[in-house]
Amino acid sequence: MAAVPDELKVTAEEYRRMVGREKPPPPLLQNALKAFFSGGTICLLGQVIQNIYIAFGFSPEDASNPTVVTVIFFAALFTGLGLFDRLALFAGAGTAVPVTGFSNSLTAAALEFKKEGAVLGIGARIFSLAGSVLLFGVVTAFVVGLISALF
Repeated sequence: MAAVPDELKVTAEEYRRMVGREKPPPPLLQNALKAFFSGGTICLLGQVIQNIYIAFGFSPEDASNPTVVTVIFFAALFTGLGLFDRLALFAGAGTAVPVTGFSNSLTAAALEFKKEGAVLGIGARIFSLAGSVLLFGVVTAFVVGLISALF
């Protein structure tokens, strides 16, 4: 293997500066607007689904649970069909609306590890990506419950 000439050798810091000069800035406003409108559209579709359940005779409070299950189902289905990834490429953080993003992370982990089997693959690793979300939710619920009980 040929040695690298001294004039081509750069330190890690010099390389970071060179990349910083050449890399175009991200379109922050465009990304924020895409995330806002796509996340809002997902929430709007959730509200439409809830209104459908209400039209079938559910009370607004009782329609919440089947609405969440339906949204989770569609997010998992779209993940399995490869459509969620395409939407996420366009929408960015807009697809991270809590329920759809959580469903996507669980389904993607299940699909990734299904070749390792039902127990050691899917069962053992399905929460690998979503474990931190679950932990944060449990800890937050505990802290809020504790504060609520004290005051």
